[in-house]
Amino acid sequence: MIGRFSAFALTASLLGALCVLQLFALWRSPAAWSPAVIAVSITPGESVTLGQHELAAPQADATHIALRRDTGGRWFARNISGARQLVLQRDGTDRRTGTISLVQGQQFRLGAALFSVNAADARSVSFSEGGRHWRYDGATLRRDGSAQPACPDARISSRLAADWNRLAPHALTLARPLTFGGNLYCGNRLGIEYVGYGSALLSRVKGQLLLSNSNGTPLSMSSAAGAYNLAQREEPLDSVTALVAGRTRFATRLQGNLLELRPLSHVALFADARNVLPPHVQWEWRQRQAWALPGGPAWWIALGLCGALSAAGALAWQRGHWPFVRDAGAAIRAASFATALLAIAGAAALILQRSATPPGIGWSILLAGAALWCCLLLPGRLTLVTAAGTLLLAVGLLAQLELGLGAMESSWLRHYQKTTALLAIGLGIGAHLRLRLRGRGGLMPQTRLEWMLALLAGCALVALLLQVLLGDETGVFDLQPVEFAKLALTALTAHCIAIGLGWDAAMLDHTRPAVRWFRLAAPAVLFVALLGLALVQVDDYSPLILLAVWSMAMAFACSIAAGRHAATASIVALACLAAGAVAYLRSAGAGEVAQWSFYADRFLVWLDPASHPHTGQQLLLGARAIAEGAWWGSDQLLGLSTMGQAAGGALQIPAVQDDFAPSFFMNRHGLLGALALWALQALFLVGVLQTAVRSYAASRQARDFRQAWMGRFRCFALCGGAAFVLGHFLLSWGTNLAIFPIMGQPMSFLSAGGSHLLFFICPLLAFSAISAQSLEEIQSCRSMSNTKC
Repeated sequence: MIGRFSAFALTASLLGALCVLQLFALWRSPAAWSPAVIAVSITPGESVTLGQHELAAPQADATHIALRRDTGGRWFARNISGARQLVLQRDGTDRRTGTISLVQGQQFRLGAALFSVNAADARSVSFSEGGRHWRYDGATLRRDGSAQPACPDARISSRLAADWNRLAPHALTLARPLTFGGNLYCGNRLGIEYVGYGSALLSRVKGQLLLSNSNGTPLSMSSAAGAYNLAQREEPLDSVTALVAGRTRFATRLQGNLLELRPLSHVALFADARNVLPPHVQWEWRQRQAWALPGGPAWWIALGLCGALSAAGALAWQRGHWPFVRDAGAAIRAASFATALLAIAGAAALILQRSATPPGIGWSILLAGAALWCCLLLPGRLTLVTAAGTLLLAVGLLAQLELGLGAMESSWLRHYQKTTALLAIGLGIGAHLRLRLRGRGGLMPQTRLEWMLALLAGCALVALLLQVLLGDETGVFDLQPVEFAKLALTALTAHCIAIGLGWDAAMLDHTRPAVRWFRLAAPAVLFVALLGLALVQVDDYSPLILLAVWSMAMAFACSIAAGRHAATASIVALACLAAGAVAYLRSAGAGEVAQWSFYADRFLVWLDPASHPHTGQQLLLGARAIAEGAWWGSDQLLGLSTMGQAAGGALQIPAVQDDFAPSFFMNRHGLLGALALWALQALFLVGVLQTAVRSYAASRQARDFRQAWMGRFRCFALCGGAAFVLGHFLLSWGTNLAIFPIMGQPMSFLSAGGSHLLFFICPLLAFSAISAQSLEEIQSCRSMSNTKC
C-alpha cells in the first residue's frame, strides 16, 4: 500500500509541476498585438498595392495584391506576386486567381504552343495543338485517343493510380493533375519546348476542371472577348466574402469607398500597437487576451448536450440504472457526470476553434489540466501505463504551448488548443467508460463483440475510401482515417488471434471451414487496404514501415503465446537484419543510391542533405536546432528561462509541430530532457506490455472459456497498440536524429497529431486502464470467494 501511495504521489507531483510550468509559460509570455480590422480606402479611379507589411501576413510577398476601383466604383483585385497565389472565396468556394474553367472555342498559349479548346464540360476537356489531339478527364491524359506510357521516374504508387484510373468508372477515379511544360510526353505530362515543367496545371477541383498558372510563366488566354494574361487577370470583389494572401485568410466587407479586411488566421503578432502604414490603409488594433471567451453557436450546442445529459441522468435515476445503482456511491455518480461534462467542454472548445473564434489560451490550459487530472484521479489502482501516459501527454502539451507562445503568428497556438480540445473529448469519454465498466462482472457476449468489430472495420474501410476519392495524403475533412484504421486493424487482429489460439479439436469439428477461415483472415482486408493507401496516396513509405513493425511485433507475440520458439527466433533474426540494413544504407554512397529506382530521392537527401538545399533544408535545420540545444538546452537551464519566450530559429523547421517536434523539444530542453522523455516512453511501452502479459496469464488461469477469450483479446490488442506506438517512436526519433530518411510520421504524445491522439492514443489509454481494472477485479473476486468469477 505504501508503494502504491508513493507511486501516486510521485506521479501527481510531476504532473502538477508540468501543469504549473504551463501557467508559468503563459505568465512570462510577452504582450501580443494584431490588427482586428484592416481598412483600405480609395476613391474611384485610384489603386493601391498591399503586401506582407500592410496585410500583417507573414507568408505573403512584399507586394502581393493590387486593388483598384473603376470609374463606376466597383472594386477589383489582381495578384501581382510571382510565387504565391491569391485565393478568393465566393458562395463558400475558394478559387485561386489565375484559374479558369475552360469553355469551347477558347485558346491558350504557353511558350510557343497554342492550344485550341474543342469541347469542355465538368467531366472532361478536349483540346488540340500542332496536329495532336488531347483529352483529359481529371484523372488520365489521352493523346490521340490513347493514354501515354508511365514516366521513367514514376513511383509504384503513381503507376498503380494510373492503371486504376484507366480501368475504373469516372466516378471512382483518383484526381491526378495534367502538368504542362518540360521535355517529356508521359503519364499526365504534356511537354512544351523551352517551358519549365509545371508551368501550368489542369486539374479536377470539386467537380470542375480548372486551368491555372503555377510558377509565373506567362499563360495567355484568348476568346471572342479578347486576350489577357491569366496570371494577371483582375477579379471583381462584388460577391467575394473572403480572400487568402500567402496563408493569411481575411473576411471581406465592402462599404462604398471602404474595404474592410478582418484577419482570421495566420496573422502576424507585434510587441506593441505601432506600425507605419501607407495613407490608404488603417488598422484597428487588438491585444491577445489569455482569458477571452467568445460567443457563438458552440455554446448552444454545448447547452443542448448538457440538456441531453441531464435528461439521460434523470431517466437513469428514475429507472435505477447506472450510475444510480446500489453499489455506486456519490463519488462515482459525481465523477460520471464530471467526465461527461469534460467531453462536452472539449467539443465546445473544438467548435469555437473551427469557427475561427478560439477561446483564450488560459481556458485551454485549464481544460488540459482538467483532462489530465481526470485521467489520474479516477478510482482504482494507478498503473504504470496510466502514470507514464499522463505524464507524456503533459510533456507534449507543454512543448506545444511553448511553440505557440514563442511564435509571433496567431495560428501557432491553434495546435495546442486543438490538442487540448481533442484530449478533453478523448480522455473524458475514456474516463466515463472506465467508471461505467467498473464493478461490472458480466462479459460482453462474443457474438456482439464480433458485430461491433465488423462495424468498426466497415467504418474504417469507408473512411479510407473517402480519403482516396476525396482527400490526399494529409487526410480528408481535416481528419486522418488511417489512424482509425490502425485502431480497427489492431482490435480485429487481436480478436482473430484470440479465437485461433482458443480453438481445440472439438471446436474445429463443429465450425464450418469457411466461417473459421473468415474469422482468422478478416484482418487481411484492412491490412491490404492500409497497404494500398500507403502505396497510392502517401508520398513517403513510412506507413509501410509502421505496418512492418506492427506485423513483426504481432507475429512475435503470437509465436511466444503458441510456444513456437523457432518462429520467435526467426522474427528476432529478421529484426536484426533490418537493423543491419539501416546501418548498411547509412554507409552507402550517394552515387550508388542515385541508381536506385525505389525511393532514391529521399535516400539521397538523407545521405547528403547539403547537396539538396531545398529538400534537405528540413534535415539541416533540425540538426542545427539539436546542436544549439546540446545537453542543457539553448538557455543552458533545461529551457526554464525561455518558457513563454521567442522560439528562435527552430520555428523555421518545416513541420516543426508534427514530424520535427522532437527537434524543437531538444532545442529547448536539451539532450538531458530528451533522455527523460525516452525514459517515459520506455516506461509507457513497458506498462502496456505488463498489462498484456497479466491479461494473458489471467486467460490461462480462467475457469470459463469467455474469460479466457477476453484475456487473450486484451493481451493481443495491447500488444498491437504498443507496436504501433513503438513504430511511431522509432520513425520520429530516427527522422530527427538522421538515423532514417525523412519520414512523415508524428511522435505519439509529443506532436500535434489530432487524429492520432483522438483515434488511437486516447482509446489505447482507456483500453489499457479498463484491462488493468478488470484484472484487479478478477483477482479481488478470486481472493474473496471460491465461486467462479
